[in-house]
Amino acid sequence: MKNTLAFILCSLLLGCSGKNEAPGTEKNPPSFILGNHQDDYAITYTIDEQVWLQHPEAKYNILEWVPEEQYLIAQNDSSNASYAGLFTRIDWIELSGMPPYEWAFCLSSYDATSVKEAASVTIANRDEPKSGCNGFPFSRMQPALK
Repeated sequence: MKNTLAFILCSLLLGCSGKNEAPGTEKNPPSFILGNHQDDYAITYTIDEQVWLQHPEAKYNILEWVPEEQYLIAQNDSSNASYAGLFTRIDWIELSGMPPYEWAFCLSSYDATSVKEAASVTIANRDEPKSGCNGFPFSRMQPALK
């Protein structure tokens, strides 16, 4: 009875949903990022609300989507060969006039020691997609080829 009452109060007063969502993933990611993609280096990706998977083995567990500023924060999976357990900031930009590429991303940080440190990195320059990722181009993405 106490648990039911606590849940009802939480739902009414705080907007608790009762879902077991990862922290920060309540914000809706842009739909064009979700799904299966291939970059301009022929690397494939599977991205959903909770995981960014760079095939075959780099996995980033998404902690927070910040769509209004076009980035997300993730924790590098413990099974990753490099930077396991550290934090990554991935910035993105929509592309126009570059078919088949629809959007591009930049790993602004991949070795931060905290969420706060990863979020504070601001190297991505969306005005210069050819060099705006710390002097390198953003990786352009297209739907995965079948």
